[in-house]
Amino acid sequence: MIVRQATRTDAQAMSEILVEIFKEWGSDRQSDPEFVTTYYIEHPDNVRCSIVAEDDGTVIGFQALKKALEGNIFDLPAGWGIIGTYVSMSAGRKGAGSALFASSVEAARKSGLENIDETIGKANSRGQAYYEAMGFRTYRELPTAVGKCFKVLARSE
Repeated sequence: MIVRQATRTDAQAMSEILVEIFKEWGSDRQSDPEFVTTYYIEHPDNVRCSIVAEDDGTVIGFQALKKALEGNIFDLPAGWGIIGTYVSMSAGRKGAGSALFASSVEAARKSGLENIDETIGKANSRGQAYYEAMGFRTYRELPTAVGKCFKVLARSE
């Protein structure tokens, strides 16, 4: 598996992954390549947006890590990380999520983030299990979602 920084040329493949996932969820959330470029690849609050690809270059997932600013829509403290993970339904349980998260944790440490939030739908048991396996713990309950937090440990030099 290859993990690297996402680029504009990945937008179509990332969009296709979102379309697949949102269809499964019954969601009409935006997922076109232009949105992916703006919201994930080139977002001004990005810490890192990584893709994971098979050895042949086929993109099978991505993870975006952003820095929360004052007044963010997730009602998080400024300076926290905000993460989102999307892996193709056909690529589950192959280590893609773990590989992506290792890249994001490295970026979080380099950026000085102390906490990373994933606010995830209560009905998304697969996603919740993934974040629990990565070390996230529930710290808040919302009407339709749960907030999970990962404590980033400082890198020892």
